[in-house]
Amino acid sequence: MKYLSVSEVAKKWSLSDRSVRNYCAKGRIKGAFLTGKTWNIPEDAIKPNRIDEKKFSNNELLNILKEEKDMRLKGGIYHKTQIALTYNSNHIEGSTLTEEQTRLIFETNTIGETKGVKVDDIVETNNHFKCFDLIIDNAKKPLTEKFIKELHFTLKVGTSDSLKSWFNVGNYKNRPNEVGGNETCQPENVAKEMKQLLTTYNSLKDKTIEDIIEFHYHFENIHPFQDGNGRIGRLIMFKECLANNIVPFIIEDEIKIYYYRGLREWQNEKGFLIDTCLSAQDKYKKYLDYFKIKY
Repeated sequence: MKYLSVSEVAKKWSLSDRSVRNYCAKGRIKGAFLTGKTWNIPEDAIKPNRIDEKKFSNNELLNILKEEKDMRLKGGIYHKTQIALTYNSNHIEGSTLTEEQTRLIFETNTIGETKGVKVDDIVETNNHFKCFDLIIDNAKKPLTEKFIKELHFTLKVGTSDSLKSWFNVGNYKNRPNEVGGNETCQPENVAKEMKQLLTTYNSLKDKTIEDIIEFHYHFENIHPFQDGNGRIGRLIMFKECLANNIVPFIIEDEIKIYYYRGLREWQNEKGFLIDTCLSAQDKYKKYLDYFKIKY
């Protein structure tokens, strides 16, 4: 029997390559099988009837992320984003894992060479994958204190920090902390400041990327948790971009000095942080272009 490629079948059936791959992954094309990462489709395969499924949202990227997450599909935008976001966000905060080790943990739940690797870095990498799944599943829901605390619990559970009675995993900090040598909100004021921040933010009807970035600045300035604030804050930005049909972005480790400058100089010049985020957004748009996802 002769077999065709995904591209050949997509052209024959007037479908996108992604639609054909999804049909294959869902077992809707009889006789299709994988060789490595390549689908082989019988030449005489019958085009599946279209099933009108209720869309998860009106955001094409969010729908694809949700679909690929639920399918555990490898090699797509969900897979790429999980690895890129987790590696970079953790590395900014001092993780010892390489991008390849991050990929191995996601793909195979193994790490390879472990010399010099901290156990907490492995735990937090797995936890960050779960956090990203949470923001996809909850992207359409309003941003709340409860959800933010759930993200923090998911990120830090099982770490050495979670064994400290005063650390308060999944809840606001008990002890004062600094970020970059700068003072942050005192523990006794955090709940009030977070409520006010969320009330102001959620009152905005048509949120822009600038609104999301401004929320991030204030969130990091409050620094509500004992640790993990940067990662939680960047996850929230990604979630809120998805919620508001804005192309999201990943702050990569190589631009962290500009990111930190933007946070530090926000009161004097908002453009530093906004430009850094827009530059990161341009890079994510290239991912979307490659995967042929409209935005």
